[in-house]
Amino acid sequence: MPPSPQAPDLDWRDGIPVSRAFDDPYFSLAGGLEETRHVFLSGNRLEQRLRDGFHIAELGFGTGLNLLATALLWQRMGAPGTLRFTSFEAFPMTTEDMARAHAAFPETAAISDELLRQWDTGAAEIALPGLRLTVIPGDARDTLPRWQEQAEAWFLDGFSPAKNPELWSPGLMAEVARHTAPGGSFATYTAAGAVRRALTEAGFTVTRLPGYARKRHMTAGWM
Repeated sequence: MPPSPQAPDLDWRDGIPVSRAFDDPYFSLAGGLEETRHVFLSGNRLEQRLRDGFHIAELGFGTGLNLLATALLWQRMGAPGTLRFTSFEAFPMTTEDMARAHAAFPETAAISDELLRQWDTGAAEIALPGLRLTVIPGDARDTLPRWQEQAEAWFLDGFSPAKNPELWSPGLMAEVARHTAPGGSFATYTAAGAVRRALTEAGFTVTRLPGYARKRHMTAGWM
């Protein structure tokens, strides 16, 4: 990604980046990689669905941990082909901060090293083993409506709806639905009622599921 004047201002808590602007950690204090696997990979039933050309989209690239977890799953499955992964990110993280966040997850090291190498060059598209990443910088309220593609699975991973309501507005959830392929899905860590209602009104069949660690519930749905 090109260097951004809007790179996030961070605090660090036991190796976990916390956004000062939103007063929210980038991933669970109880284990970010396991949270991603529970919420986004299992919530979208990806192990049963991934195939060559499968397209995942995400609101909030953050540290890239969701991408790394997806790449590890695809490698473990041993299936041929390449996944597509598109992420909308308003505040791209610096390479140094991303590397610091990844250090907590040694099993991601090989993929992380290649992601960080290309991220540091400012590449708009990043090719990883079995996966092609596109990060679209800017406010998703502006960039998603102009996007010309559809995803088969969405990771809705903005900061808490209470602290970052812009990324969970009914209008943006409607755009997520409009950019979801028939039979596509979403998953998110939040079970906020306003978010569930917005996704239901957008056309998803919405289900509340058990959350990760101390979170009682999360949300997933199908188009």
